[in-house]
Amino acid sequence: MIIGGSSSQDLAAHVACELGEELCYVETKKFPDGERYLRVDGPIDEEVTVIQSTGYPQDENLMELLFMIANLKDLGAKKIRVVVPYMGYARQEKRFNPGETVSAKIVCELIQSAGADEFITFNIHEECVLDFFDIPARNVSAMPAIAEYLDKKFFKKGDDKPFIIAPDKGAYGFAQEISEIIGCDCTYLTKVRLGPDKVETKIVDVRCDSESDNTVNVDSVKGMHAIIVDDIIATGGTIVNAIKILKQYGAESVDVCCVHPILANNGATRIYAAGAGKIIGTNSLSSDTSRVSLAKSIADALRD
Repeated sequence: MIIGGSSSQDLAAHVACELGEELCYVETKKFPDGERYLRVDGPIDEEVTVIQSTGYPQDENLMELLFMIANLKDLGAKKIRVVVPYMGYARQEKRFNPGETVSAKIVCELIQSAGADEFITFNIHEECVLDFFDIPARNVSAMPAIAEYLDKKFFKKGDDKPFIIAPDKGAYGFAQEISEIIGCDCTYLTKVRLGPDKVETKIVDVRCDSESDNTVNVDSVKGMHAIIVDDIIATGGTIVNAIKILKQYGAESVDVCCVHPILANNGATRIYAAGAGKIIGTNSLSSDTSRVSLAKSIADALRD
């Protein structure tokens, strides 16, 4: 049985279709004082999968998720698998400054205490967050789904392949994953300090194939269709900088892909204004850029 929270109902419906499972509806509403009301509409199976992202509004979606898990246990569910495509508060996995709350740890403890028996998420910003769980917890990559979308929508047989760019070294693994599936080159941008007050962002020369002498260098970008790939785009500042650099190096066009399109503070507008052709995100979060469905990826993870 699949149950979708209010932030992921469409996604849950598509996952149910992929698996051929029953979709159970949840009635949610707010009382005049702002408190949340939740009612599961129908009988409950012994094994249930709850799908609910905890992005904006984070507190409301998280509270709803906790209500659903605890309520399902109380209604007789023996095993509850919780799928959180985007996990809010996951970027505070430690105390960066004295006295800070380790929000990620508290959220994991709340989900487990509510009654979750298994936890699945996508491209969590720091995988060490999953260590806060005492239940089985998995981090699934959305890059295959993004690569499949790109290949079908933009790159027909015989067309020139794109150039995949990570905006920094931390995202290079995502670029490699997509480039291997599509069959194209990839690299990343890095900041080089030229002096006490001067920093330059440049394209890193990387070896395409360990068994060949082919190298991706700055000239490789000229005239190419570049695609910037990252896990999360929050405000878009890093992406805007990457677009400008790629344009300076002569990229013919630049599109932007990410798993989690937060795009706060007019992030999408800033990215388009910098010269991006398209912004392509998954439906881990609902936005105008959520073009890639995670339904099949979730279904595959649940089959494992």
